[in-house]
Amino acid sequence: METKPAEWMNRRMKALLADRTQFDAHVRSVAENLLPRHSRFQTTDRNRGGDRNHNIIDSAGTQALRVLSAGMMAGMTSPARPWIKLTTQDTDLAKDPGVKMWLADCTRIMERVFRKSNTYNMLHFTYRELGAFGTGCTITEDNFERVIHHSPMTFGEYALALDHEGNVNTIGRDFELSVEQAAGWFGVENLSETARNAYANGNYDAKLTVRHIIEPRVDRNPMKMDARNKAWKSCYTELGREGQNATNTGQYLRESGYRFFPGLCPRWDVLFNDTYGSSPGMEALGDLLQLQQEQYRKSQSIDYMADPPLQVPVSLRNSGADLLPGGVSYYDGSGPNSGIRSAFEVKLDLGLLLEDIGEVKQRINSAFYADMFLMLSNIDHTGMTATEVAERHEEKLLLLGPVIERLHTELLEPLVLSTFTRMVDAGITPQVPEQLAGHPLEVEFISTLAQAQRAVGVNSIDRLVGHIGVLANAKPEVVDNYDADASVERYADMLGVDPDLIVPGDRVALIRQDRAKAQQAAQAAEIADKAAGAMAKMGTISTGPGTNAGSDILNMFSGYQSPSGVEL
Repeated sequence: METKPAEWMNRRMKALLADRTQFDAHVRSVAENLLPRHSRFQTTDRNRGGDRNHNIIDSAGTQALRVLSAGMMAGMTSPARPWIKLTTQDTDLAKDPGVKMWLADCTRIMERVFRKSNTYNMLHFTYRELGAFGTGCTITEDNFERVIHHSPMTFGEYALALDHEGNVNTIGRDFELSVEQAAGWFGVENLSETARNAYANGNYDAKLTVRHIIEPRVDRNPMKMDARNKAWKSCYTELGREGQNATNTGQYLRESGYRFFPGLCPRWDVLFNDTYGSSPGMEALGDLLQLQQEQYRKSQSIDYMADPPLQVPVSLRNSGADLLPGGVSYYDGSGPNSGIRSAFEVKLDLGLLLEDIGEVKQRINSAFYADMFLMLSNIDHTGMTATEVAERHEEKLLLLGPVIERLHTELLEPLVLSTFTRMVDAGITPQVPEQLAGHPLEVEFISTLAQAQRAVGVNSIDRLVGHIGVLANAKPEVVDNYDADASVERYADMLGVDPDLIVPGDRVALIRQDRAKAQQAAQAAEIADKAAGAMAKMGTISTGPGTNAGSDILNMFSGYQSPSGVEL
């Protein structure tokens, strides 16, 4: 049966929220003890001021999360160094010099697009969300001036659903707009009667709640390319408008679509068929709570020792007992030991407590990979290479490896490919080489973390070269087993070296051919010089009247009518 748009969206959003509700309580607890100003479960949570950090006594967890998000940013998507390389599935085609240069030019253009847009702000925000809540969500839209624009959301602002392969393919969200903002987004004529009246009366700051759902469109004509026949539909409606007397009651504020899914929805770690992920913040929640409790008890103990409660004779009484630090309790002071004294003694071994607090902080830092990321941040300062990082933190990198691969698949690869599509639509890419036409592109990640993950392959090449060098001392012919040219090319690809720095194979062949010709000419000239010198010396050796050794040799090669040696 046909359903009104608003009714369908309400039913769909209710199902999405029912799935997310299972995670809400846990996320709230993580947010209160780790990232209090993130997570929004009500549309009215915007611009909430006040003290939201009252549960945090020791900020070690928040600082560890800051190191994690900054480390992911610097290690995976640093604005200061290349972290992507476009290539093709056809390895032979990828080696073509013209194709390589075109791919490198497109990569440089894409890097400029990322710098001009809010991409890097979005990525840092997403890494922080992933470290705390295990799930991130961003909607990416076209932008006329900057090609792309991202709208990242914190947990609680969105609800997700999966396709049959376990990939996020649906986003639902409720958000608040002023009447003026809604009129700018959708047009005054599409608003509800209440909103139109508010706008007409100049009440531009009146708030209304908008519901937005993005999901695959099943009722479309793939032969058409208009907004209502694209692969994904995007529908907006205004909540609370169903009962109003208006011609557009129950209709969409806007109905449009996308050629490809506009959401970037990575998960830190996730069980198959689970919609939302788990995070280091969730794993460390027990340690975070223990740290706050121990810090509270430590402060309380210090207060008791520095300012203990007192016992005072009844004769001095003017108030009741007070057992807080510095409090006063009254007793019958008629005995021989009467006088003001401490109510009880606090003898806490702060050394043991501080030691335990240190262990808790170490567990928190380990959960957030803080030690590894601090070492990564020192690469530029110490000259440490990605290979050395891999050698020092191979175990941690192995643990982080699945996370990096997931982020490549769910965050960075969709970001790069969708940005490239928008670059082509904007007409800012160079002309495609003929040999590349019809071949799909692929993305290689060459960031510090990606290189550290591939450093195992680089290390194997280094060990092989070292082993061959040792054997060559005893058996030089063993070097014939090693293809040095292929090794250089493979090593450069592993390290993400700019193709401009590697000479193509055809040019290498010409260089070697010219070098061989020059060496042959030099050898011929050297032989001629030696022969001339030898003849000159032989000319000084007399072998008879009017003859010498040089003339005798010439006579040996002289034929009929040839001049004699004496004549020469």
